[in-house]
Amino acid sequence: MPRKKKVVLEEESIPSMGNEPRIPELLPVIPLRDNQVVFPRNMLPLFVGREKSIRALEQGRQVLLVAQRDVSIEEPETTDLYTVGTVAEVMQIFRLPEGAVRIVIEGLARARVRSYVQEEPFLVAQVQLLEETREEGIELQALMRSVCRQYEEIVNLDRNVPPELLQGIRHIDDPGELADQITPNLPVKTDVKQDLLETLSSRRRLEKLTAVLSRETEILHIENEIRSRVDREISESQREFYLRERLKAIQQELGERDERLSEIEEFREKIAEAEMPPEVSERALKEVDRLEKMPFATPEAVVVRNYLDWLVTLPWARRTEDRLDITEAEAVLDEDHYGLKRVKERCLEFLAVCKLTGQMKGPILCFVGPPGVGKTSIGKSIARALGRKFIRVSLGGIRDEAEIRGHRRTYIGSMPGRVIQAIRQAGTRNPVFMLDEVDKVGADFRGDPTAALLEALDPEQNTAFSDHYLEVPFDLSDVMFITTANLLDPIHPALKDRMEVIHFPGYTEAEKLEIARRFLVPKQREAHGLSSDHLVITDEALVRLIREYTREAGVRNLEREIAAICRKIARRIASGNTDPIRVTADDVPGYLGPRQYRYGMAEEHDEVAVALGLSYTEFGGDVLPIEVILMRGKGNLMLTGQLGDVMKESAQAAHSWLRARAQQLGIDEEVFGRTDIHVHVPAGAVPKDGPSAGITIATALASAFTGRAVRKEIAMTGEITLRGRVLPVGGVKEKVLAAHRAGVKRIVLPEENDKDLEEIPDNVRGDLEFLFVKSVDEVLAAALVPSAAAGHA
Repeated sequence: MPRKKKVVLEEESIPSMGNEPRIPELLPVIPLRDNQVVFPRNMLPLFVGREKSIRALEQGRQVLLVAQRDVSIEEPETTDLYTVGTVAEVMQIFRLPEGAVRIVIEGLARARVRSYVQEEPFLVAQVQLLEETREEGIELQALMRSVCRQYEEIVNLDRNVPPELLQGIRHIDDPGELADQITPNLPVKTDVKQDLLETLSSRRRLEKLTAVLSRETEILHIENEIRSRVDREISESQREFYLRERLKAIQQELGERDERLSEIEEFREKIAEAEMPPEVSERALKEVDRLEKMPFATPEAVVVRNYLDWLVTLPWARRTEDRLDITEAEAVLDEDHYGLKRVKERCLEFLAVCKLTGQMKGPILCFVGPPGVGKTSIGKSIARALGRKFIRVSLGGIRDEAEIRGHRRTYIGSMPGRVIQAIRQAGTRNPVFMLDEVDKVGADFRGDPTAALLEALDPEQNTAFSDHYLEVPFDLSDVMFITTANLLDPIHPALKDRMEVIHFPGYTEAEKLEIARRFLVPKQREAHGLSSDHLVITDEALVRLIREYTREAGVRNLEREIAAICRKIARRIASGNTDPIRVTADDVPGYLGPRQYRYGMAEEHDEVAVALGLSYTEFGGDVLPIEVILMRGKGNLMLTGQLGDVMKESAQAAHSWLRARAQQLGIDEEVFGRTDIHVHVPAGAVPKDGPSAGITIATALASAFTGRAVRKEIAMTGEITLRGRVLPVGGVKEKVLAAHRAGVKRIVLPEENDKDLEEIPDNVRGDLEFLFVKSVDEVLAAALVPSAAAGHA
């Protein structure tokens, strides 16, 4: 609104009504705040603090009082004010310290702001007096009596309303004045009072006031009920406390022990015996003092009692003595596990360093490998070798950070996290703590549990691990943490940085045979109530189980098949057949049914447009046949088999390389424009990704377009570039073992992967021929049958 020029207040006035004083047409305006609305025929004090309002008071004895729409605005504009206010006469003015003014005013009449003629240095408005509608009648008298009764009830219910107000109300005969005298004393919002101010009909004003009084009466009744209930509960609590104190004194006189007193003393004794750190002991004793002052069965007492139970049962000082005998530890590992030479060596090195330094602080061991290769069981062996307790927590599927760090005690049913729960279960402060499946932890809106593990696993921080439930530090530095995972990539990078990774390879056929002979068969015989006199499984039968009924990196499924044989033998013996049973290779199908896998050549014939690749998953290595079919079309490339983005890009790179090399390979370049290509990787329900199938896809495509068959005894792995180079890949050992299990004789590998052959057992290397290549041309030369011999299509 543009600023108006300053005006001089003239003497011209609005005709007065009755004997009321004459009111000027232009009046200085004072905005009201703090939920104030002034009504006619009301005399009340006001505090004026704004500079503009103080200047307005200096212009004369009559002002217009207008309420603000929003009381939080410090310097209101004209648009922030209601349009209807009250013309008031200033009766007294008192100057206060710091420039404020206290005035006593009397409301004269309602008035509407027609326009604002000045804003600086104070507000001036042109006003129009509003004439009230006066009515009479018996109905109006009844309405006045009803309002008086309602207001009297409010005065009786509300302690903040002075009873003297009733004296003046009872002698008012005018209905409009009655409403104007009652409304300012009601604890209602500004907009409600303003609505009553703007209602000119006395009847309508009383009807609205009746509704307001009814609502306020109901609210006051509810408040009094709540207050009475609270007072009653407090008095009952005080009475219970007094009676308990009396009972305590009587029991002391009689020489009897109170169960509650004995519980408090027991807590204090346990705190003294627990050998807690000083700050923890101090916190526990404070909680005991709180519990002693609480009523016995209150919910808060139950929370404190549970909290103290956790504090006194944690192993603050209890620990087991370590047996750091490296020779004995080596014997234990060899006794419990066959193979895993490099894994055992790394574990023994870790124990040797702990023996020399006298402490377990160091990198956290992380066992990474496919399922069933012994990651969890070797952790148990380490605990047995050290003479420590072993505890295992599975983290698979955890998505809530509170699972690791616990919940605050403010939540109903709160508990410490899994770390503290496992320590309490172990009963010592230095167990071997295995966190299983750390790569399967998820993250969502409840937090990231792997991030919560950082403090627990970091040797520099876990001396004062903070659980949200305990709210006191617990020392985890003596705990030997071991984590396990099937894949390394999903683990949180910061968590991975704190761990030393030890890779567990898959087992060879010879190792599986030895593990079955030494561990699995005796274990399952005992589990099924059999002995070596009842059942003998020959080595040939075990080899057939490994080759034809399992295809895995570990030995878990092999153990299941052995258990299936033991169950059938147990049933036969329980039925009365006590003759010793010898299971040979020929007997295996009779117990387990037809073979599940074909051992030997991955393909029976040299075939066109089919190449055998090698893959590595969380379950170990596997062979991966890739098929190509050509159809008349427009040059589209279709990829199926649930392939990931990286694998699709490898297929596109192989396709582009083949088109670029079409002339050298004897392929008509125009055939690509009229041929659709479909590349499929079987086992379509299993997601597949990675770049290592690049040369396999290129070989299958080249075979399809040239008509040259792919040799049946060859498998390959390697990443392809657009220039035809072959780049190195990972998981070579697992892929080679998978190829060996499938009966492959020759394996094509990138030249830079030759160093990985050192990890492959000698007996496997002796059965295979390795061809190291730098380009796809070398791959095709080795994998494709010459055109003259391409008989099988």
